[in-house]
Amino acid sequence: MELTVGMFRTGILGYGGGPSVIPLIRYEAVTRYRWLNDDEFGEVLALANALPGPIATKMAAYLGYREKGALGAVLAVLAHILPTCIAMVALLSAVTVLSSSKIVAGMIAGVTPVIAVMLGTMAYEFGEKAVKGLGLYVGIGMFILSFLLLEAVQIHPAIVIMLFLAYGAVHFRVLAKLKKERKNKEGSA
Repeated sequence: MELTVGMFRTGILGYGGGPSVIPLIRYEAVTRYRWLNDDEFGEVLALANALPGPIATKMAAYLGYREKGALGAVLAVLAHILPTCIAMVALLSAVTVLSSSKIVAGMIAGVTPVIAVMLGTMAYEFGEKAVKGLGLYVGIGMFILSFLLLEAVQIHPAIVIMLFLAYGAVHFRVLAKLKKERKNKEGSA
C-alpha cells in the first residue's frame, strides 16, 4: 500500500517532466518510507539516467521491483503514471480555454522557480556528499571534469556516468584496502 500511495503522490504532485519529479521520488523513497538510503538512491539514479526512457518511470519501476517484485514494479509504474494520464484526458477538452488564460500562465510561472530550487537543493546535497566522500579538491576536480566532458567534449551523459561509476568503484575499493592495511599495521604494532 505504501508503494502505491508513494508513487501515486509523485505522479500527482510531479510537474515538469522526469528530472523535476526526482526530488519527489527521493523524498518518498529515502525520507518518508526509507526504502533506500541516500547513497543507494544516488546509485540507482545514476544507473537510471544511463538507461534509455523516462527517468521517473524507471525509478518507480525499480522501487516497486525492489519492494514487491515484478507485481510491485507494475503497480508502482501504474500508480505513478495514472494521475498524469487521467489529468491529461480530463483537461484535454479545456486546453483551448486555459491556454489563453493569464491566470494559468501566472500559475505556471510561479511553479517553475519552485522546481528549480528543488533540483538545486538535491544537486547541492549530492555535491556535498561527493565532497565529503572524495575530499574538497577531488570533488571540485570531478565536477569540473564532468562539466568539461559533457559540455566541451560533448560526450553522452550515460558514458560520463559510467566513467564516474567505474572511478567510484575503484576509488572506494582502494580506500577500503588502505584502511584495512593501516588497521592491520596498527593492530600488529
